[in-house]
Amino acid sequence: MVKTLPRTSQTIEGELHKTEVVSDNGTQALVVRTPSQLIQNAEYEAIKYNPLDVAAHYRKRPLQVLQRIATVLQPTLAFAFGVWWDSKRGKVVKNDRRRAVQLRELLTRLGPAYIKIGQALSTRPDLVPPVYLEELTKLQDQLPPFPNEIAYQFIEEELGAPPEEIYTELSVEPIAAASLGQVYKGKLKTGEEVAVKVQRPDLRERITIDLYILRRIAGWVQHNVKRVRSDLVGILDELGDRIFEEMDYIHEGENAERFFQLYGHIRDIYVPKIYWEYTNRRVLTMEWINGTKLTQTAEISAQGIDARYLIEVGVQCSLRQLLEHGFFHADPHPGNLLATPDGKLAYLDFGMMSEIQPPQRYGLIEAIVHVVNRDFEGLAQDYVKLDFLTPDTDLTPIIPAFARVFADAQGASVAELNIKSITDELSALMYEYPFRVPPYYALIIRSLVTLEGIAIFIDPNFKVLSEAYPYVSKRLLTDPAPQLRTSLRDLLFKEGKFRWNRLENLLRNARNNEDYDFNLVLNQGLDFLSSERGAFIRDRLVDEFVNGVNALSKNVLHNFTYLLRERVGLTAVNETQAATVEQQQTLEHIKNILQILQETRGFDPVQMAPQFAQLLVNPGVQRLGQQIGTRLVQKSLAHLIRELLAAEDIEQIRTPREGVNV
Repeated sequence: MVKTLPRTSQTIEGELHKTEVVSDNGTQALVVRTPSQLIQNAEYEAIKYNPLDVAAHYRKRPLQVLQRIATVLQPTLAFAFGVWWDSKRGKVVKNDRRRAVQLRELLTRLGPAYIKIGQALSTRPDLVPPVYLEELTKLQDQLPPFPNEIAYQFIEEELGAPPEEIYTELSVEPIAAASLGQVYKGKLKTGEEVAVKVQRPDLRERITIDLYILRRIAGWVQHNVKRVRSDLVGILDELGDRIFEEMDYIHEGENAERFFQLYGHIRDIYVPKIYWEYTNRRVLTMEWINGTKLTQTAEISAQGIDARYLIEVGVQCSLRQLLEHGFFHADPHPGNLLATPDGKLAYLDFGMMSEIQPPQRYGLIEAIVHVVNRDFEGLAQDYVKLDFLTPDTDLTPIIPAFARVFADAQGASVAELNIKSITDELSALMYEYPFRVPPYYALIIRSLVTLEGIAIFIDPNFKVLSEAYPYVSKRLLTDPAPQLRTSLRDLLFKEGKFRWNRLENLLRNARNNEDYDFNLVLNQGLDFLSSERGAFIRDRLVDEFVNGVNALSKNVLHNFTYLLRERVGLTAVNETQAATVEQQQTLEHIKNILQILQETRGFDPVQMAPQFAQLLVNPGVQRLGQQIGTRLVQKSLAHLIRELLAAEDIEQIRTPREGVNV
């Protein structure tokens, strides 16, 4: 008897494995199986998208290509002409349901590549009129299904047995049909409810011919339209890679397991289980999820679930995908995000995933920081690091152009803008200046803009950047990566002057992030400040701290001498000057920061006492304390010498005067 315990995932030599416990005659043994072993030990080699092979194939078939072009152009031009003619006759096209239905049907007839375009538009209530939005939403999982006979044939071919021998139950009709496949609800012989996804027939042929045509058009535009500097061919190749991966359900299953490994621990995130015994290239069997689309807000509210909270959960998960691990869901449309009855956010469909490398991840964090803090010179440098601009580009005219893009945010935080408005403004900017769009960027924007579209549908006032900044602040304060430490230094200092308001802003935002750990920040902060890498920040922070102590002592002494003169009547006592305005501001900032720290989750002086005791014996912290003590002594000695010299000067001035009077 084989019993599968709750799953765990682990990475062994770069390949994701599945761990099971096999029980036989009362004994148990740990067995590690790869997905390929679980599908009858068949040889598995992923089918990759190769644009050169695709081009070689279709160059020999010009009539087939011309026929496809005609198939696409004829109905598209007819639809466009009809919309134009309606507008000329005074019809309000954006409210015309008949035209909305025609558009949905047109995209459905044109095939998977165009259906995906419609799916992307279905999440943009800020771009698409409500009537069209309602129709395009049907493209997510309400497409015409293909016959059951073909689906059953694929199941038998892929799994080695007819459906009735594998599943005790299988829905008579598919419960959902999307661009690449359709889904049946079933039950395994072991009793688990499952979703059985079966791929559409002739899918690869239909996808590749559209990619070939679009790639040829992109290449022509790239070489003949001077204003276009982006790598359009590279962007299409990136899309082709992802679609080919999406057509391989073994790869999708591996993606799901990897997604679970990286993000399944996040609170209120749920990732369904993959049943590898019943999965192959064209058939995927996964755990059945009872859930409601996030855009069905009335149904979600009726279950007592807060849809806006689930969007916040999704945004936080997306931030970790894009900025922490780099492995991200590139197609988070409403059909792939469900609210479960117990209030969790379930991710589905792991076919279209992508990765962003560490340099780009750190570059995006730096760009967000520079946008929020209006450091447009730093933002221009970020675009160089992210490969949007070549290193030899003259940034002089681009820096004020960035300032103009965000001009409408004057007087408010840039975090209040939405991603769509920013990308629209930046698109115009990229057209005017020598920007080039790297291939990886298209899927990132698709992912973010799609998620933001769902968020806007649920709450028109939802701002993804505003939700993102606490996470970014936490990363800046806790991530030891040299790139982010440099970014932190650039954020906190300008022309050698410490910007206390920036530190306040970081701490205030970071404490709103659920993963923010005060003790971790304290430990890592002191460790960094006491290291060689933190010398620049440490030296200036020590100066600022000493100035704050100096200001505090001045205020205390000033108040004391004032009390002696005014209240006690000792007029012989000279009234000491209070702290300067600048010193007073530094003192206020320190007070504000202490207040923020006291209000931060995890701040408990009783529990922190043992931690402070450990820190006191840390050599780096001791060096830091010695440095502060030395500076304080130096300041005190310098102040004492100035006072003595000043007194001597006064005495020398008074002595001649006394002589004259005598």
